[in-house]
Amino acid sequence: MPVLRQVVGDTLRGLRMRQRRTLREVSGTARVSLGYLSEVERGQKEPSSELLAAICSALDVELSELFAEVSQSLRREEKLALINRVALIPGSGSARVSAAPTSEAAAAGGVQVRTGTARVRALPNVAA
Repeated sequence: MPVLRQVVGDTLRGLRMRQRRTLREVSGTARVSLGYLSEVERGQKEPSSELLAAICSALDVELSELFAEVSQSLRREEKLALINRVALIPGSGSARVSAAPTSEAAAAGGVQVRTGTARVRALPNVAA
């Protein structure tokens, strides 16, 4: 599972690099020490909301834009982690999800997943 401070740091660094700005420029504009900003970008420090707002202001980026990009990165990393976990399950190397449920799965209300010779049925989500 990805660590939020690392994803935030990577995203901030990416925003800064796309603007071709140095740590020194951004830290001066944001009024944050150069060392601390560097630690935030490397995911070593968890920035406060005030610090994030100051950095975003220095980068001329809305805080919501930062969070949207962080959210997309987290979603990608979580999906990759899920794929990697499934790949570690014995016999799942050739997993296929059938496009249309088979009659067995349709009767049970689920989707059937075939992994080699084994069958796994995923039950539908039920809201509480």
